[in-house]
Parts: sequence; structure tokens; C-alpha cells
Amino acid sequence: MCGRFYADAKTAEEIVKIAGKTAQPALGSSGDIFPSGMAAILLGKEHRLRAARMLWGFPGFHGKGLIINARAETVLERRMFRDSVEHRRCVIPAKGFYEWNRDREKYFYEKEDEPVLWMAGFYNRFQDQDRFVILTTAANASVAPVHGRMPLILERKELESWVLDDKAADVLLHKTPALLKSSAEYTQLSLF
Repeated sequence: MCGRFYADAKTAEEIVKIAGKTAQPALGSSGDIFPSGMAAILLGKEHRLRAARMLWGFPGFHGKGLIINARAETVLERRMFRDSVEHRRCVIPAKGFYEWNRDREKYFYEKEDEPVLWMAGFYNRFQDQDRFVILTTAANASVAPVHGRMPLILERKELESWVLDDKAADVLLHKTPALLKSSAEYTQLSLF
């Protein structure tokens, strides 16, 4: 699952490298991104990747709550998500994301060898606002000790395929993300 992620100056630099100078209006401040917050994303426009700013989360059923994640394995079966995944895919760039274990200990996950990780997502328009959702998948070996789900992480070379190529996107929905580096906010000391 992904309930919070972090963006920094390097994240913004990578967005500009991909989307060009037109990305500047989409870039926001650095820091933690919470559900219902604004974030810079990449989407397809005129057969190219472009940057935009959107709210994180679809309105919940009957206007209650917020839907921030969707399962990659079943997203095409869900009426609420199917059209968006088929026609409005996006990428959410981040330095990393957070997960909490059962003891409420917080862990931060990031790419070992790259400044940004790329989370697969999709978007739609609700009440005159564009909003996105992050796709999740079964946790890989690096996240599984802490949580059973994780964001569907794309490699940089897969970004255009995810956003612009319907056949490639169908395959990418079922990929296992690469291993990530984790760090704990704190560690429990043992006296024994």
C-alpha cells in the first residue's frame, strides 16, 4: 500500500528532464505528500510525457472517504477504475514512499541507484478537479517484511510505455517491482 510519499529537489529535476521546461508550473514544494494533497505527475499529452499537478485520491463511494490506491491485479475488473486505467494512465515521481509495520514503525523505501522512483497510477476528473490514484501490487522481498502491498514501481525506460502504449501497460500491470533500499525512522533497542 502507499499512504504517503516524499518528493524532493531531485524529483523535480527528473520531472523537468522528462517533460521539459513546460514542467515548471507542475512542480510544487518538496516534502511529504499526503492523501488529498497536490503532487506533480507525468501523463500523456500529444503523444509525449507532460507534467501536471493533481490531487491525490478519488472521492470515495457516496462522497465518503478517499480512495488513494487500487490493486493492479484487479483494477481492470473494477468499473470505477477500468476506463481511467485504459485511457488515463500516469506516473507519480517520488524520492521514495513510506510503509508502517504492525507495530506502527515507519520505514522509508527508495531506489538504491537512482534519485527517483516512478509509481504507476491513473487519473480522472471529479468536480472540475483532476485526481490520481496509485496502483499497488503484492510486496516484493524488500517490502514484504513490513507490509503485504507496495506501489507498482516502473523503471525509467518503462514510463512512456506505461502512459502511451495500451498493450505494454497491460503487461506492466503484472510486473514485480525491483528491490528497494529501506531505512527505519528509528530502531527498537534490545537490552538482551
